[in-house]
Amino acid sequence: MEKFITRAARLNKAYDIELIERELECGEDDIIVKNHMMGICGSDKSFYRGFLPPQTAEFRQPPEFPFLLGHESGGTVAAVGSRVSDYKVGDKVMAFGWNNNFADYFKAKSFQLQPVPEGLDMDIAALGEPTACAMFSGLHTGVQLGDTVVVMGGGYAGQIIAQCSRLKGAYQVIVVDVLDGKLDLAKSLGADVVINSREEDPVAKVKALTGGRGADVVVEAAGTAESFNAASAMIRHNGKFVFYSWVTTPVNLNISRWHDDGLEFVNTCLVHHTWQERYVWVPDTLRPIIQGSVKIHPLITNEFRLENIRAGFDLADKDDAAIKIVFRP
Repeated sequence: MEKFITRAARLNKAYDIELIERELECGEDDIIVKNHMMGICGSDKSFYRGFLPPQTAEFRQPPEFPFLLGHESGGTVAAVGSRVSDYKVGDKVMAFGWNNNFADYFKAKSFQLQPVPEGLDMDIAALGEPTACAMFSGLHTGVQLGDTVVVMGGGYAGQIIAQCSRLKGAYQVIVVDVLDGKLDLAKSLGADVVINSREEDPVAKVKALTGGRGADVVVEAAGTAESFNAASAMIRHNGKFVFYSWVTTPVNLNISRWHDDGLEFVNTCLVHHTWQERYVWVPDTLRPIIQGSVKIHPLITNEFRLENIRAGFDLADKDDAAIKIVFRP
């Protein structure tokens, strides 16, 4: 069996991250991938701050310290086991599994990988999981020609979903966030209206923009109780509430309108379906990016070498205006 020595990130406790040396052994049904680039997910930021959620189907390791961190990455297959038939050495792949991906190399099973579609830039392919998830959401929100759409949260996913909403024919796309930098970026990428919810009431503003009717579609991509409740309040009667955020702690919600106004709830998660469905859906999901319709590179705001992983996570913790922080081996 081939063996690889790699640096890999271990989160020992809140705010204590380090690179350790690990030996990866390529078993008969394993695949070893040499990383091209890695990204910090919002969930990584929460874990770094000490908030590990209860065990769910997402985790192939117990969510407890020490935690082998990382899932956003992609690269080139370096070795395959004797029973692997769907990948070969040299193939370009995207990671869709929690495999300690903040590393020079990571080990995965076939179902945790996805082939890189022809024509997709490898920097974007290395962010294939968060990009495909956001694109899948943007394509399946139910936005119709002429709709008013609100995206709660101007982070990586929110910026992609807002672009998709514009391309699907929304009459006006409104992005809500608490940081002017993210709102300025949203405007530059096609949002019609931006609202800083620290400075004005987003519900009142959306009602004013729609003549008191409310938004046709609201996408929750901020992941806070305040965002969920504001979204619930600003949707029109029989409008669509689109779930995107992964909220890992209980929140208090005013759900009266969910019942009384017959809201439609749309769950747009890509990776919580079977891997077989994901395998089929991802190429079409990423096609608008390959065609140049949706812009991803402006969302990569900061880049570090892997050896500077502490500095990258410190920035992620202290600067919420950093949309996507990446590392290169």
